[in-house]
Amino acid sequence: MWEVLSTTQKVAEKSRFVRIDKGALADFTGKLFEHGVQVPPWDSHYHFSGQPEEVVSYLLVVDTLNFCFWPERGKAKWEMAYKGEKLSGYYALAASIKHAIESDIPITGAEFLAGLSLTQLKDILGGRGELQLLEERVRALNDLGRLLLNDYGGNACRLVEESGRSAIKLARLLAEKLISFGDVAEYAGVEVFFYKRAQIFASDLHGALMGKGWGNFNDMEKLTCFADYKLPQVLRQLGILHYAPFLEQRIDQKILLKQGSPEEVEIRANTIWAVELIRRELEAMGKRMRSFEIDWILWNIGQDKAFKEKPYHRTLTIFY
Repeated sequence: MWEVLSTTQKVAEKSRFVRIDKGALADFTGKLFEHGVQVPPWDSHYHFSGQPEEVVSYLLVVDTLNFCFWPERGKAKWEMAYKGEKLSGYYALAASIKHAIESDIPITGAEFLAGLSLTQLKDILGGRGELQLLEERVRALNDLGRLLLNDYGGNACRLVEESGRSAIKLARLLAEKLISFGDVAEYAGVEVFFYKRAQIFASDLHGALMGKGWGNFNDMEKLTCFADYKLPQVLRQLGILHYAPFLEQRIDQKILLKQGSPEEVEIRANTIWAVELIRRELEAMGKRMRSFEIDWILWNIGQDKAFKEKPYHRTLTIFY
């Protein structure tokens, strides 16, 4: 068992502020099995499509920026217009980087990334409202550009190739080589590994490239779900995740949880473990589904208005 699943399981077993309701989990899993919910297909409307090498570079940039889309209290969320639609959150990010490429802005070029300025990134993202941690986003892209230039001849595909077709090794490579992907916390004096964006890069490659070429990994079943703020929101709405009263109150009042606090680590760890339990129950019923596919289903469910009634937890972080 690799480090993400093994360490988050231990947190889930020791949690004081978050618990998994096994009955609600079984009910949801039964409905998922009964209704035969399909894994959502890869979105090609908001994401860039092109030559595989271009797609790899595009996704690496997108996943380097894929965090914290909610605004400070009292401020408007970041939104952008795209082909007559008003987009926010992740889809706004995916579409804005796609638009940059189609406008001949070399946003995926290693040299461009290494020298990217805050003003340039603001212009590329555009839109209106607040997108937090912009300076941290610039720094993450600068680090990515320098890494690609220094270690991979400026080619993102060579980084992927170093993984030897292992999604797990790719996640570890990113976490080891880039600070912004080093998604590790501490709980009761022990390291807990999440690797949210590092894992999501592997799953995005798999989805966008249909499991071929640089999207062909031999261990996709080992990926966990991607512990963000949307999945626990959905699992809480489903009654699968329960919070201690004081924690529930803080989340409902949109009070920030400190990154690395026991409460925040428990929310993320229990999210991963709950999805693993869903996966195991489905398998016991004869339905084989991988954790990242269950993640995609839950994330899509979370776009429904009904699953936004209860707020998500807010942690100011570059990791998700």
